[in-house]
Amino acid sequence: MSTKRKIEVFSAGCPACEETIQLVNRIACPSCEVTILDMNEPAVARRAKSLGIRTVPAVVINGKLADCCAGRGPEEAILRAAGVGQAI
Repeated sequence: MSTKRKIEVFSAGCPACEETIQLVNRIACPSCEVTILDMNEPAVARRAKSLGIRTVPAVVINGKLADCCAGRGPEEAILRAAGVGQAI
């Protein structure tokens, strides 16, 4: 039984969001399960709010808002430090 790292990218479809989606997809590994979530959908927006997301793009890894997304925007080094791109 293999375990996957659940990575969720909250996006509003803007160029910055698209850049983050490309970054996450580029550094993701076979142990990563990447899901893109559309903030224009009310259920997604409610979930984002419950996770403390205040701006997009935002990346959530295994249910926790990545440190890079708490006010600064996604950064590759911080995403990698959180495990994105590393086999489980």
